[in-house]
Parts: sequence; structure tokens; C-alpha cells
Amino acid sequence: MEAVAEPGNLAGVRHIILVLSGKGGVGKSTISTELALALRHAGKKVGILDVDLCGPSVPRMLQAQGCAVHQCDNGWVPVFVDQEQSIALMSVGFLLETPDEAVVWRGPKKNALIRQFVSDVVWGELDFLVVDTPPGTSDEHISAVEALRPYQPLGAVLVTTPQAVSVGDVRRELTFCRKTGLPVIGIVENMSGFVCPHCAECTNLFSVGGGEELARHAGVPFLGSVPLDPQLVRSLEEGRDFIQEFPKSAAFPALASIAQKILDGAQVQAQTGTD
Repeated sequence: MEAVAEPGNLAGVRHIILVLSGKGGVGKSTISTELALALRHAGKKVGILDVDLCGPSVPRMLQAQGCAVHQCDNGWVPVFVDQEQSIALMSVGFLLETPDEAVVWRGPKKNALIRQFVSDVVWGELDFLVVDTPPGTSDEHISAVEALRPYQPLGAVLVTTPQAVSVGDVRRELTFCRKTGLPVIGIVENMSGFVCPHCAECTNLFSVGGGEELARHAGVPFLGSVPLDPQLVRSLEEGRDFIQEFPKSAAFPALASIAQKILDGAQVQAQTGTD
């Protein structure tokens, strides 16, 4: 039987969700951010752990760039991005002197930082912790998954785009999850068509349906398709709350549906665990 880690600073976290992708550039941080916002608007208290050393972009997406991280007796205190303190954020980006600074470290130092982020951030009580992981199956990606696996995560959300190249990379990510014993919550197909800001017609710039076909073939849930939406892009660039400000946009129902499926899955797991 696999040992369960001492909860420590994660003792108050009910559900951990890892957001993974087989490659960079598919919108993993976008899905992480919007999922956290959707869960918050569903009345949940949410944390985001941004350990994407290649590009820690979540602080910008939540208008938290330049915030200082403080320490207490038990570790690092995350940054709260709203007045209600319903979203807490810890990011590698907070440790960089400037937003343009690159993390030029060798593997062991990167892996040690990831393990420290997992164990030393004082989250308090959270309903969900969304973890934005490095892309691919690199050394630091393995470290993130291995560091969190003993805390029995709810599972992984895999993000792909419709093209065959991206879907192929996510297929390898599915294999990785199976080998490491990480449950797969489901697959999200991002950038699934472009929504015209004038007529709202959706045009498939890339191929279509690759993520859904992969989910069906792999026997895992398909959580939904999120279109390329100019309002969503603008919200991320300006650090605005897309879920609150653009409920009539094309991407909103897709993101809300994905969040609801995750909420339903978490409720089922909680009921199963108490039986």
C-alpha cells in the first residue's frame, strides 16, 4: 500500500487538481486560471499553485504581478487576489526580481523549489487547490506530480488543442498518469474554433474534435471544448475576472460546464469516501 504523506500545510485542502499538458502553448495556465475563477463563483474557496517554471503567467492573469510573498512561522503566505480572500495564489513569478527574468537553474534546484512549494505554502482552509504544472513530462514536471501524489489529489485535468500534434502529446501524458497512478479527471480541448467578435460565428481554425476523440479512445471523460474568444483573451491580458464580466461570451458556458463537472466529481468522491 502506498504511504500517505503527512498533510502539514495541505491539511486544510479538500481537493487537489493538477492541470497538465503534453506540451507548452496549449493554454494550460488559461484553463487553470478560469477554472479557479469558476470554482470561486460557485462559492468555493480556491488556491492556485503556479509551479510552471518555464512561464509563470498566472500572476499577470489575476493582476497580481509585483505582489510580495511573506513568511510566517509555518512557511510562505500566499497572495490573496481578491478582497474576500477567496482565491489564494502562490507562483514562481513572485520570486523573480522582474517579470522578464528567466529561471536559469539546473534540475536539482528546480526540483527542490517545487517540493518546497508543495510543503511550505500555508494555504489554510481551501475547497480546491489548482496546480498549474510545467508542460510535458520533463524532470520538473515529474517532480511536481510526484510531490503531490502522496496527498491523494482528486486527479489531473489534461489540456490539449485540436491539432493531431497536440493530441499526440496528450496521449503520452495519459500514459504518464497511468504509470504514476494519477487519476485523470478528464480532457479539455482548448482553442476549439475562433469566435468572431462581430457575428459570434465560430470558425474552426485548426482541426476539430481531437480532444473528444482522444478521450473516447482512452476511456476518460471529455470535459468540454473552449473556443478562442477575444473577450477571454482581453480579460487574461488585463487581469480581469472573465467569469464575472462576460457571462454572455462564447467561452463562458464551456468553462462553467467544465467547472461543474469537476464539482460533481468531487462531490461523488467525497460521498464515496464517507461510505
